Amino acid sequence: MNNAPVRTVSDAKRDFYAHHTRPINSIYRRVVDELMVEMHLLSVNVDFVYDSIYALGIVTTFDRFMVGYQPESDRATIFNALCRSIGSTPEQYRGDAEAIKAAVNGMSLDDLKGQFDNLSDGGEGLRSTLAAVAGKDKFKYSRPFGIGLYTLVEAVAPADGLKDKEGVETLFKELGEKLNMSIDKLQKDIELYRSNLEKFAQAQEVMKDMLVADRKKREERQKAAEAEAEAITEPVAADVAASDSDGPTD
Repeated sequence: MNNAPVRTVSDAKRDFYAHHTRPINSIYRRVVDELMVEMHLLSVNVDFVYDSIYALGIVTTFDRFMVGYQPESDRATIFNALCRSIGSTPEQYRGDAEAIKAAVNGMSLDDLKGQFDNLSDGGEGLRSTLAAVAGKDKFKYSRPFGIGLYTLVEAVAPADGLKDKEGVETLFKELGEKLNMSIDKLQKDIELYRSNLEKFAQAQEVMKDMLVADRKKREERQKAAEAEAEAITEPVAADVAASDSDGPTD
């Protein structure tokens, strides 16, 4: 029997900042904090089982909501710190995420939906992962799993195939039922994820506009300072020139 104390959120945060010592930029801090807490709480939940769809959800969430982070080199160390804070590695998460996404390469949406049929028969690759979820008595559903599932659908759906809200709800109702999971939670998480992506894109545009405006103000201040300096130095230069011309000659 394992009598080790259950790790706390504080433990996870301490480990995170041991691997990433720089402060997190303000507008991205909430994304990082929420991911850290969510990953930690799931890692200590006895019913939670890590799988590649969950990994894809974590990787996708991080990559999409950390777009534009500066300095860009910090993104890798932040993701590394997130994984290390729960005793895992970025290689495991990214490797598993890439593998499950590669499994749907070349599939159509109908092909992917077919992977969810007759899961009690088992299978390999993606079907094996789906069958494990569908056959688990106490499957611990999580938001990252829902996002991972959405990412797989997104990878095979037509360009405009996910624009219809009702169509998306119907699709994930069908997939969720075949996985024997809470349809309501799955649909709500996907709807919130899509909404947050739109809001984040809008926030980024606002930030870009603010940066452009700030740069313009700095340029204007610099030009004004240069003009003021020039206005001061011109008379001085003229006085020096006049003094030189009036000076004694040999």
